[in-house]
Amino acid sequence: MSEHQTEARSAPGPQATVREPQPQPRLLPVDRPSPLEPPAEFQRLRTELPVAPLAFPDGPPGWLVTRYDDVRTALADPRLSSRRPHLNSHIRASLITTEEMAALRPSDLLTSDPPEHTRLRRLVNGQFTAHRMNLLAPRIQDIVDQHLDALAATPRPADLMTTVALPVPSLVISELLGVPFTDRDQYQRLTAELLSLDRTREQLLASKAEMKSYLLHLIHTKRSAPADDLLSGLIRAQASDTTLTDDEIAALAQLILIAGHETTANVIGLAALLLLRPPRLWDTVRLRPELVDGVIEETLRYATVLQFGLLRVAREPLTLAGRPVQAGERVVLHLPSANRDPDRFPGPDHFAPHRPDAAKHLSFGHGPHHCIGDQLARIELRTVLTTMLRRFPDLRLATDPDEIPTHQHRVIHGPIHLPVDFTP
Repeated sequence: MSEHQTEARSAPGPQATVREPQPQPRLLPVDRPSPLEPPAEFQRLRTELPVAPLAFPDGPPGWLVTRYDDVRTALADPRLSSRRPHLNSHIRASLITTEEMAALRPSDLLTSDPPEHTRLRRLVNGQFTAHRMNLLAPRIQDIVDQHLDALAATPRPADLMTTVALPVPSLVISELLGVPFTDRDQYQRLTAELLSLDRTREQLLASKAEMKSYLLHLIHTKRSAPADDLLSGLIRAQASDTTLTDDEIAALAQLILIAGHETTANVIGLAALLLLRPPRLWDTVRLRPELVDGVIEETLRYATVLQFGLLRVAREPLTLAGRPVQAGERVVLHLPSANRDPDRFPGPDHFAPHRPDAAKHLSFGHGPHHCIGDQLARIELRTVLTTMLRRFPDLRLATDPDEIPTHQHRVIHGPIHLPVDFTP
């Protein structure tokens, strides 16, 4: 073979292209390097592969969106549906069929699209206005004071989660919704079971059935003896909306009950942990109480509690950050990664209560599914933190902050226990 012939065979022709290997779908990164840090893999994905192929525990692969601008845009895109076969199908295989899911819990605000979503949201909008939330403020203060009294009387070290962080929002949402607080052991247990990723199919079905049965019984009781609460209001709405069923009311109540106490409780715990760990910003904020609102927003950004993101399904073909997505493909919008995007939040891995734009976080969502209870959560958080800073100036962690156990296998992230000490 001549030298010329050798060169002709080895050199690519004018139409030859060199294709780069396509990245293979990988499971969602979930392993945290420390309790307050999201998986490190998201730093690389935001830069190198902002819309990455994602392997699911069941079914075909989909996509993982990690940058702030892309996640925010996608949250408001009507081509991405909130209807899906299972809430956690990007974390675990769907244990329940579509038919079983529909029978146990019909669509709610989290899992519906317009016009159904619009109809359901309109039913509860009036219960969560800023005006009504502000009217609740004195009662929230009473509840906080009572539980901080209990904290002061608790043998030390005390668990801030069980004495304050969990019972305060539980009692607030119980009163707002019309759920007896005396039932808290039952609904807190059921909430933990429904948010856990370690349940078997039989256990999950049993928990869902028990929660539905409990709420339907409560609806029946309220219909006989209505009160000034959200459940009674939804029952009264059936007079003008004959399409509203008891099953739908129960589904709405379940979502409000779980979101109304579980998320806020964990944000309270995370905020306290962030302020009490070194370099102990507790003292700084105590002397500058105007920073409390910044602490709240920065905690929501820095330690996003919805730790695995939101799942959407493409209703039609679309493009996300230059990546084509086909109809029917699943898309995970990763809120913790978006909230740590350095292109939106400079120095995102630094907890900074004075950050001027922290409230731009996506922890309450964006677009039609923006959290309806965001104002209530902020009032509760502000009341708890402000009062606790004043009453417990020397509050301190009773263990190494890196040893605080957190919920690794639950949809909502936060401390399991938060042992604290103080001078009585």
